[in-house]
Amino acid sequence: MQRLALDHITAIDTTPVQLTEAARAAGCDGMCLFMEPMDVLPLMPKFEIYDDLAARRDLKARMHDLGVVLDLAYPFTLAGRTEVAGFAKALECAADLGAGLVNVLIYDRDPARRQENFAAFCDLARGQDLRVALEFYPVSQVRSLAEALALVVSVGRPGEVGINADLLHLMRSGGTLEELAAAPSRTILYGQYADGPANRFEAELDFEASSDRLIPGQGSFDIAGFARALPPGCPVSIEVPRNAAVLAGVPVSERVNCAVSSLRALFQPVRNCASSSALSLKAAALTLSVTCSGLEPPKIGIVWLVCDAR
Repeated sequence: MQRLALDHITAIDTTPVQLTEAARAAGCDGMCLFMEPMDVLPLMPKFEIYDDLAARRDLKARMHDLGVVLDLAYPFTLAGRTEVAGFAKALECAADLGAGLVNVLIYDRDPARRQENFAAFCDLARGQDLRVALEFYPVSQVRSLAEALALVVSVGRPGEVGINADLLHLMRSGGTLEELAAAPSRTILYGQYADGPANRFEAELDFEASSDRLIPGQGSFDIAGFARALPPGCPVSIEVPRNAAVLAGVPVSERVNCAVSSLRALFQPVRNCASSSALSLKAAALTLSVTCSGLEPPKIGIVWLVCDAR
């Protein structure tokens, strides 16, 4: 499959340097980084790279040495009382780290102020030569792809201001892959892979998104369809937080390799599938289950869909 980045909450218990190392070890050329710890992510260790310039230099050196780039920088959250100018330091840090995009979530309930502050944020990011990805999220105030499109189109900077399309959020917001594929040109700037059951209770959505996603192939989402719906060449990451595995003591390397290898396996052609025995398909699934110890193997049906029957 295409180039892949590692999202920070897939390896929630890592510092920025450790995330860089985990990404490289899993064969990921990019990462999506929380540039500061957040209280809502209690398993994330404490670190400082805004004011501790030595720590930031160490991070940049490690990124350079390992060939890992910063695809997406978090957190930029616009709420009702947010002062947009207060993001200047974080945007400077993101630019210094070479971020491809900065990710925005919006919780402001006032539609006019929401639009005004988002436009102001985009102006501030432009001052650092940063592109902006708006992430729609059902528990935020930009709940769906349609709402996100309306906001980014109002800014009028296609290719510079667009959308981060998270497959989990698309499914939980009632969106469709057809809707994603039909998005206007240069509005979908990033994609994030995860899996999940067909339904979750509304009260569980926040916990699921931050702590309890499924490994690709373990749920009901159309992973291959999502890949087809994204624009050609759209950068992507794997975002699969599994806090229960962290608390159970599963090492970072195992959790990351599980997520990354499971996703890649779904796009790996299985040649001569039409003549393969059921045993060979079970063996393919077994390989994944060994990689992700303690997990049920991904659905064989998904493996079958990507078979090359030549």
